Amino acid sequence: MVVAAPAMGAEREARACAAFYGTLGIAQPVLSCLRCLRQFAGSTAKRCKDKHLEEALLLSRTLSEGLRALGEAEARPLLRCVLAFQMEATGSSSSFQKLEQIVTQLAVGKEALLAQEVGVLLAGLALQGEVLSPGDLQSVCMFMEESSLGRKHWRQNLAPLLQRLATTLRWVLQSQPAPGSTWGYLAVKACLQLFQALPKDVAPLVWSAAEKSEALQSLLGLLLEVAWGKALNKDTRLLVGTALSMLVNTAPQPERGASAVLAFLHLPNRGAGELKFGELVVKAPPVLKPDGLEKLVLTRGLLTCCKTDILSCQLESFTHKACLLLDVVLPAVCALTKEQKDCHYYCFQACALWLQRLRDSLPAVWRLMGTRILARDAELLQQLTQLVWDNAETPVEGVSEFIHSSFRLLLEIYHLECQHFQDQERPLYQQTLQRVVSMPWQIKARYVPLCAIVPYVGSQQVLDAYPDLPQHLLSCLSTNHLCPAAAEVYKALVRQQCTEQQDRQQGTEAALAEQWVLRWLPLLSQALRSPLPILQSNAANHLLTWTLRQLPAIQAPLAAQFSGRDTASLRAWVSLLKAQKSVVGALLLQGETLERLSCCLGAREEGVRLAALGLLCCSPSTNQPLSSTEVQLLREFLPFNLNCNSSSFRQLLQAVVRKALVRLRDSSLAQLRGKVPRGTEPGKGVGQLAQAVGFVEWLLQLSIASLSPGSNYQRKKTALLLLAAVLETCTDTWSPDRKKGQPPRTMATLLSYARQSGCWDFFSQPNLLALLSCLQDNTNEIRDLASELLIRYFPAAFPEPIALALFQLAQDALGSPRVQEAEAGAVLIKTILQKSDSSTMKSLALEAKAAPTLPNRGLCFAQHLLHMLQTQYAAACRDLLQAAATAPMHGAIAALRRCLLQVPEVATSMQAAESVQSWQELLTRLVTTARDITSFLLGALQSQQGPGADEQAAAPSFADMGNAIGSLIMLGKGQGQQEEEEEDSVLLSEEHSLILTCCWVSVKEIGLLLGGLAELLLAPALPTGLGPLLPLPTLQMAARVFQEILLRCRHWGAVEGCSMGFTKFCAALLNHPDKELQAIPQTMLEQGLEALSGPRSSSITRRAAGFPMLFLCIVSGEAPAQARPLLTRCVQTLLALATTALPQDWDQTLDLPQVCAFHVLQTLVRGAGLGSALLWYATPMVALALQGLGSPCWAMRNAAIQLFSALTSRLLGQQRSRGEGCPAEGVSLQAFLGQHPQLGAVLLGELGEAAGPVPGGSRLRPALHAVLTLLAQLQPGTDGPGSPSARFLGPLLGLAGSPIYAVRAMAAKALVPVVPPPQRRGLLLQLARQLPAAPGRVCSHNAVHGHLLQMRALLAPTPGTKGLSTEALRRVALQLEARGWLLTPAQRCPLVRATFFQVLALLPASFSPGFAQSICDAVSTELGSLPPGGKSGCAELQVGLAILHQTMACFVCSEAARLADGEQIGAVCSLLRQPNPDVQLAILSWVIAREGRTCEELEKALRLTLLESLGSVLRERRDKEFLRLYLEALLHLYRDPLSWSQEASHKLQGSSAACLEMLLHMVEAECPGPDLLFQALCAASLLLTHRFEDEDGTLVERWCTALEECSRSASSEVLRLAATRSLQMAGADVVQRTLRAACPSLVPVALRLINVGIHLLQDEEQEVRHEASGFASLLRQDPSEPLRDSCVFVQDNMGLRGLLQLLLAEFGEHPETFNLLLQHLPILDLRGIVEELEANKAASLYKEDEPNIFAEPAVLARQLLPILLQLLEKVPAGSPLHASALRWLAATGPGVLRDLRYCEHRWSQETAACWGMKALGCAKLHAAVAVLLVRAQLAAQVLRVLGESAAAELGLGCSAQGLEQELELVQGLLAQHGLAPTLSQGDVLGEPGPPSGAA
Repeated sequence: MVVAAPAMGAEREARACAAFYGTLGIAQPVLSCLRCLRQFAGSTAKRCKDKHLEEALLLSRTLSEGLRALGEAEARPLLRCVLAFQMEATGSSSSFQKLEQIVTQLAVGKEALLAQEVGVLLAGLALQGEVLSPGDLQSVCMFMEESSLGRKHWRQNLAPLLQRLATTLRWVLQSQPAPGSTWGYLAVKACLQLFQALPKDVAPLVWSAAEKSEALQSLLGLLLEVAWGKALNKDTRLLVGTALSMLVNTAPQPERGASAVLAFLHLPNRGAGELKFGELVVKAPPVLKPDGLEKLVLTRGLLTCCKTDILSCQLESFTHKACLLLDVVLPAVCALTKEQKDCHYYCFQACALWLQRLRDSLPAVWRLMGTRILARDAELLQQLTQLVWDNAETPVEGVSEFIHSSFRLLLEIYHLECQHFQDQERPLYQQTLQRVVSMPWQIKARYVPLCAIVPYVGSQQVLDAYPDLPQHLLSCLSTNHLCPAAAEVYKALVRQQCTEQQDRQQGTEAALAEQWVLRWLPLLSQALRSPLPILQSNAANHLLTWTLRQLPAIQAPLAAQFSGRDTASLRAWVSLLKAQKSVVGALLLQGETLERLSCCLGAREEGVRLAALGLLCCSPSTNQPLSSTEVQLLREFLPFNLNCNSSSFRQLLQAVVRKALVRLRDSSLAQLRGKVPRGTEPGKGVGQLAQAVGFVEWLLQLSIASLSPGSNYQRKKTALLLLAAVLETCTDTWSPDRKKGQPPRTMATLLSYARQSGCWDFFSQPNLLALLSCLQDNTNEIRDLASELLIRYFPAAFPEPIALALFQLAQDALGSPRVQEAEAGAVLIKTILQKSDSSTMKSLALEAKAAPTLPNRGLCFAQHLLHMLQTQYAAACRDLLQAAATAPMHGAIAALRRCLLQVPEVATSMQAAESVQSWQELLTRLVTTARDITSFLLGALQSQQGPGADEQAAAPSFADMGNAIGSLIMLGKGQGQQEEEEEDSVLLSEEHSLILTCCWVSVKEIGLLLGGLAELLLAPALPTGLGPLLPLPTLQMAARVFQEILLRCRHWGAVEGCSMGFTKFCAALLNHPDKELQAIPQTMLEQGLEALSGPRSSSITRRAAGFPMLFLCIVSGEAPAQARPLLTRCVQTLLALATTALPQDWDQTLDLPQVCAFHVLQTLVRGAGLGSALLWYATPMVALALQGLGSPCWAMRNAAIQLFSALTSRLLGQQRSRGEGCPAEGVSLQAFLGQHPQLGAVLLGELGEAAGPVPGGSRLRPALHAVLTLLAQLQPGTDGPGSPSARFLGPLLGLAGSPIYAVRAMAAKALVPVVPPPQRRGLLLQLARQLPAAPGRVCSHNAVHGHLLQMRALLAPTPGTKGLSTEALRRVALQLEARGWLLTPAQRCPLVRATFFQVLALLPASFSPGFAQSICDAVSTELGSLPPGGKSGCAELQVGLAILHQTMACFVCSEAARLADGEQIGAVCSLLRQPNPDVQLAILSWVIAREGRTCEELEKALRLTLLESLGSVLRERRDKEFLRLYLEALLHLYRDPLSWSQEASHKLQGSSAACLEMLLHMVEAECPGPDLLFQALCAASLLLTHRFEDEDGTLVERWCTALEECSRSASSEVLRLAATRSLQMAGADVVQRTLRAACPSLVPVALRLINVGIHLLQDEEQEVRHEASGFASLLRQDPSEPLRDSCVFVQDNMGLRGLLQLLLAEFGEHPETFNLLLQHLPILDLRGIVEELEANKAASLYKEDEPNIFAEPAVLARQLLPILLQLLEKVPAGSPLHASALRWLAATGPGVLRDLRYCEHRWSQETAACWGMKALGCAKLHAAVAVLLVRAQLAAQVLRVLGESAAAELGLGCSAQGLEQELELVQGLLAQHGLAPTLSQGDVLGEPGPPSGAA
């Protein structure tokens, strides 16, 4: 029985101390110090603790002088009190040290008294028993490590301490506490620190016969038992190795220590016996389950801390000169790295440590050995290089760092030794460099040795040996996991070049920059201009800034590279400026730089805009103020970028703006302190302070105005992020849980200054209402973020009326069947709970039993929600259909989950002694209710009712569920409606969906709730004497709930949610000290395995997702650092079950146990939580999967291929993210076989059987394709002929003759990783020679085809590499020339000929001229003889003939592009005219697939050919696919507008109008499908652009009508995109021509086109908006300039503003302009919306989607208003526009007045609070109000412009002034209810510059 030591009671000591000093003269400083110490003890955040201790330390210095004047009796209470706090702070080293400083400061002059008190304190440990508790052990460790007085005490009491440590460790090993317990670890740590801190005192007890200690001898035996595995915790065992090494270090002579080590290391092999350690003799511990870890424990411990002289002294027992380091420890390390254990990390750590110790011991080793240890032929050198190379690619996390340091250490040791022995020959360097160069670039392991070797061989030698390095560095920079390694290589080379230049006395800055430009400028320029964002950002972040710091003079040549106006140049230029600013500190923004930066801030590409914004906001110093130019640019930028689609853009925008706000805040605080921050503009200090305050206020108002429910998701999310940044940086709210970002201590000064200016009222009523409206949003992200801001920053409690209204709204929302609304209700409930006080609680209508008399708010809310849940459950039992529609349970469960698990105050109250019993009762009732609901819902789907229904062993089928739901619907509707229901039962009715939603979402929420409760409540320790909050029966009940859900559920969403909870549940139980709790998941696993292997009557895994997840959740709950007995048991059982033979009479309709085992194994392999733990079983599982592929049972084969796929992903590692177009990375075959040697034998065996002779047997090998697929995913290595991977070559070559095409093709792909690049030339020659030299020598067409496929795979270009040399290719080409007959019809198989052509196409420049001509002749003969239609003259149909013709056509195209030869180009055009569909389709596809301009002459010829034939192709219309490809190729060739020529116009002369007519007819009248319509409309636009005569007005109008039709929101995305492309292609020309030529007839068309552009710029698809912004960008240019000449495409919102300003400037006097803009002001029925809200109808499950969820009518209306007002002011009196305005006013004026008066009446009277809250979140109402206010302002302006007579004429009964007064009154009323922006907010939205409401 262990009794914990009584706590010192720091709080009790503090009270006694306060009472003692209350009457003394130093009472005040003592009380202040005690207050700080109490605050320290009560804080949870480290930052808060440190702050209070700092204050206490300052006070202690003051107190110290006062204490000196007092006697010991007066000083004792304070010292004792501080020591009590120190004893309770032993868990934190920093806090303990700080308290040590305090107590030392207080005890100056009274050191003896302090030593006495420390002695009394430490002597009190384990007073009531010999076993030290974990807290006692922590105290022992901390006082040993950090306290000199503590060490002195333990030195004096060493014998009893050793005895207690031995007793404690023995008890821990016997009782085996919980797996997660730290008891054993702390006991071993105490031993380690004892041996480390008191070596001189411990030494005699070990090494002296007279003084040897029995206690220490016992302790040594116990430590060995831990090392040998009696303690399950791996970390504890590893720590024992360090402790034993520390004990070895106490040896008086190195030789004695070495002999003790030798005895240790031989112990694992010797078995039972005695171990003599100095004078101590212990029995060798029995090895219960030898796992090899004991060797690692001892070896790693020695290498970590054993003294160098012990490791390097001569061993007398050896016949030769030997030492521990070389002859004992190294063999152990090598053996460890080869063992396949789950501790690779520590094995390779030992390897790196060994090299480190060797480097440190080199002088001693050289003295001992007398010669080199790493000579050229030395076995040690070969052993070490082999060791590091074999494991260089290991995928285990963390291991690569040890391998990297091993490379560096090995080269350093080699260098030191060569220097010491003056050896000039250093072949290791060349060998390493050659090996690095021969590895594929995708392998990360090549770059670390490359970095390490650069200083030893020099930069030039590396670059000469590795000419592809710059290109490979680019590839690495575009692959995230390779980027850091590549950056280090670049830095190493640049540093080395600078060093070499300086050594040659050429190290001037200009010379260094010139050298850099010659070598590296192309690389960095290409990277910074790359279209791949990842490559561009990695180059800027990893290379550019570093290079500018090293070589500032390179800025000018870089800037010259980026002077263009294309997107790539702009992005690179901004990156350069940003890097320069980070180096220099500040940049002057003026002139061309400012203009270009403004251009970048408005660019279409997000990357350019973000980079420019980062340049504005970032600064090396946080207190550098923003200049007025920077602030102005920010004000212009932010409103345009609030509704960006990209989530990453929003996050980065927030981060960058936060940096700007921090600069504004810190510079303002510096100004207020009287300091002038660096960068302050001269004489503008006060102005900059006002500017900072004003900008923050502007940003606050902009964010709040954008939170209206009428805004789209993107705008609201961005606004919330910006608001979060404002509140985080500009309030004084302290967040204890955050390490960074806390407000400065002087923040109150700035807040006071800002509020005196009438700004920064962050927590005003309008701001509160805006955030409350977000709590009703349909998306989790908006709701959760708004709730977090309210809870973290706003005052502690909501105003009572708002809290009551919110509570009622939350109650209603929790009863909604819609999941989003119910979740919103849960968020509301949680927010109200956290923002309520006692008075609010009294007013809330909580359930009677949950009255405010309960101890705390959390308990009240939980009682209320549980009562609500029970009421809903009772209603569901009566009528599930009705309950699902009006009171589904998932809302209440979600609210309970959020309130119980996500509110810190609730978790704290659960541990409060006064409320534990109440919580216990509530939680028990909650789990019981959850069980009843789960049984009821799952039973309802099985036609069983109530919790007492019999549970089926498996989930019901979908048909059974359908029948059960149908019965429930009939019960709910009544039998009378049965016939009607039967008639409507074809489709899934809303009633079906209601019941399914109620069931599945409720079940999912129950799983999440129970799992979270277990995780929360099983971890903390409750007050003494109180039972657990979740007692054993309750936990067992919860376990049955999980089991029932996972076994009886088919809905993946419910299973997934439940699985997340169940994993937390199992982890909490398995890591709990209580054995009974640990047994719950163990029992469930055994039950699951038993159910899996037993007979069953239905399917449980084929269509039910839950059963395999049961196993995954249980084994994932085991602690990763411990042994995993459950995982071992589970996998071994499943492997045994899966390999059991199938029964004779198995039933296809039922799941076989073997199939179930496969599915469960697959689930385990895919589980993210198990990771490397499952690699231990990879070989047997792969063997099992391959065996299963040959099963006669389809279900077995299906399960086996799924398992194999999962294993492949796990073995090869997850694909890392990389930029588009980057080749895949991977592990090499050599490394793969090194990591899994036994698996290699399995794969090789399968290949050998497949490739071997099959006399009379089947050639089918079901597992073969899977093996080949796995091999094909590996990378080539650098291994030689004798390596393990070489054994795969023969079988793969043998598969070339397989009769199965797929096997031959995959074997060719699998061959690539097997053949290292240096060996490819020889193998290619061998394969070429095996091809038959004449038709009569063909033994097997399959073998010929297979060899050609293998040659094609080996010759195929690898991205980022140059491939074989010209000479090697020429030799292969000579062999192929000798077999040229394979081109001719003499080779009867078209597939063989096609493959031969593909091989020839990979060697285009290597053939002799004669053979090249023969290839052309063969092609022209074959393709020239084809009749129309493509059918050859042969009588029989030949398989593969079409492929041959297509291959030949592509070959001709490639050759024409390569040679740019007129004859070849003519041949391509001739083939294109030839009416053969195969050839034509091949050429068109080749044209479309080509990226960029490869040959201008070929493209020009193809353009003219396609134009020439366009009319005939459109007339014939033989094939839609051909026509689509034809038009797509034509558009691709004319992708550059400048590529149209006079010759092209000449080709179309006479047929242009006809072609345009046919294309428009196709768009207007035919339905050829969206893809063809896309191409037809774009082709018509292309022709229209280059054929525009005055007589074409009708065609232009028809084209414009087609664009309007395609641009509608209801049209498909493809058609809307076609409209935008066409608009950009031809629309800008039409509008510009209208402006240039002043054509009145074209003005209406131009206006319609601009209107289409306005519509498309608000499209919900980002690609459509981007294309439409191109149209707007082209129109921003001066009409006199040519279109597209240096045009920078602008961002969507800027494009929209540009179109509106164009209408105002150029078309303002046209009467249609006013009407066109009015079309974008929707007419919304305000009164109807309000009445619908008041009706409060029950919500239906489904909500009708908006046709365009991105469009924002309210925002667009506010943006249109200033344009409309300026239109009215601009035109002269009597213009047609005035008549249009009058007509509009007559039509809408009365309605506007009526709606304004309705609003005044409706919102001036007292409204129901809940209705007001609901209105606050209604998007339709907000949009209607916003549009009404805009219409009212417009109407007032019309009245003012037209005069009072217009009002009288129309009979409005209201003047302009009266209307404005009415408008102001209504706007004020609405603003009070959060329904309209206040006047100040309106000013913000309408201020000059970009309208902040840009859509």
